[in-house]
Amino acid sequence: MNITITGSLGNISQPLATQLIAKGHQVTVISHNPERAAAITQLNAIPAIGSIEDGDFLLRTFKNADAVYLMIPPNFQAADIHAYMKSAGDRYTAAIAQAGVKHVVNLSAIGAHLPDGPGPNSANYYVEQQLNALPDTHVLHLRPGMFYTNFYGSLSMIKHQHIIGNNFDADTSMVLSHPHDIAAAAAEALDALSFTGKTVRYIASDEKNGAEIAGILGEAIGQPELKWIGFSDEDMLQGMLQNGFTEQMARVYVIEIGVALREGTLFDDYRKHAATAFGERRLVDFAKEFAFAYNAAN
Repeated sequence: MNITITGSLGNISQPLATQLIAKGHQVTVISHNPERAAAITQLNAIPAIGSIEDGDFLLRTFKNADAVYLMIPPNFQAADIHAYMKSAGDRYTAAIAQAGVKHVVNLSAIGAHLPDGPGPNSANYYVEQQLNALPDTHVLHLRPGMFYTNFYGSLSMIKHQHIIGNNFDADTSMVLSHPHDIAAAAAEALDALSFTGKTVRYIASDEKNGAEIAGILGEAIGQPELKWIGFSDEDMLQGMLQNGFTEQMARVYVIEIGVALREGTLFDDYRKHAATAFGERRLVDFAKEFAFAYNAAN
C-alpha cells in the first residue's frame, strides 16, 4: 500500500516508517527540511519536502495514498498555539477529503476528550472532531500520555542540582508513553487497515508518580537519592522562561498540564479504557536509554 507519514524523521515517524517499509509498503515521508531528503531516501522511503501550512502541497502528497499518519509538529514561533494546531487540522482534513484518503491514523493525546481541556488538548479535541466529520474516511485517534523523552529536558537539573520535578507533587500519578510504543501501534493499524469508523486507542507504556519516576531514573544513573520536587506554578514558569521557552509555550505545554494533573481531571476518559490501552516499554526499560543520555550530557 501507499502510506504517507507526517512528522519527518521524528521520534515516532522514523520508527513508524521503518516498520512499514519492512512490511513491504511504499512510504512517503513529509518534511519541511530539504536536508532530511537524503536520510529519508536511505530508509527506502520517498521524501516529500514541503510545509504542512501549504494546503496544495498536502493535497498533492495525499493524492495517491491509501492511508496517512497525521501529527502536528510543534511550532515554537506560533503566536497562538491553539490557532496554529486548529489551522493545521483544518488543512489536513481538507486535503484528506479532496484526495479521497480512506484511512487515517491521527496522533492526538490523553485529554483530547475535553472540549475546553488544558494545554493543547482543546486543539486536539477540535482536530479529532474535524477528522470525525469526514463521512467516507476511517479514522483512528492515538492518545498517548506524557512522553518518556520529555524527561531528557530534566538532564541539566538532575546533573547539576540533583533533583527532578514539575509543578505537581511527588505523589501525583502520570500516564507515560514511549514514542516507540506509539509508532508500533500506528504501524500495526496502518499495516492491516483493520480499523473502521471513528475510533480511539490509548497508548500507556506505564503509570508512575513523581516519586517512583525519580527513584527509577535515579537508580539508573547512579543517583538513588534523587528526589522529585513539586515546584509552584510561578517558579516553574520562571525557570522555563530562563531556559528559553516563550511564556505561551511554557503555559500551554507544561503549566496547564501540571495543574490538570494536580486536579485529577486529565485521565477521566482514559480510566474507562485503560484495560485496552497499548504499551510494552516500561519506565525501567526507558531508564536505560535515559542513563545513556545522562552519561553523554555535559
